[in-house]
Amino acid sequence: MAKIGIDLGTTNSLAVIYKDGKTIKIKNSLDSYITPSAVSVDEDGEILVGEAAKDRLISHPDVSASEFKRNMGSRSEVELGGVKYTPEELSSLILKKLKADSEAFLGEAVEEAIISVPAYFDDNSRRATRIAADLSGLKVERLINE
Repeated sequence: MAKIGIDLGTTNSLAVIYKDGKTIKIKNSLDSYITPSAVSVDEDGEILVGEAAKDRLISHPDVSASEFKRNMGSRSEVELGGVKYTPEELSSLILKKLKADSEAFLGEAVEEAIISVPAYFDDNSRRATRIAADLSGLKVERLINE
C-alpha cells in the first residue's frame, strides 16, 4: 500500500511518491504530471475532472468550476448541473482523481497522503482539506505548508 504526496493546487494539482531515495512525479491518465483543479458536469450528468473539465470552463461556465480551493472552510457552495457542491466536495473529486491515477501508475492501492496546503490556511481550511481527503478515500497522514 503506497503513501503519496499531493499538491492540491488552486489551478493545478500534482501527486508524487518517495521511492528508493527519490521523489517520483506520478503521471495521470492523460500521461501528464499536472491535473487541472477543475470540475464540470456534462449533459448526461457525468462528473468530469481535470483537463476535460478545464476545457469546459469557457464553453460551459454554468456547469464548470475551478479555484474553489480558495473557499475551503467556508460555507460557500457552487451549483453545477442543478446540484450544489461545497469546496470540500469539489476538492474531494480532484483528490479522488489523483488517487485513481496514482493507483493506476503505481499498480497498487493508495490509502494515505501527505497534502500540501497554503501557509495562510487557517484551522477551518485545514479541517476542510481533511474532510475532502476523507470523502475521496484518503487518510491524511499530515498537512504541510507549501
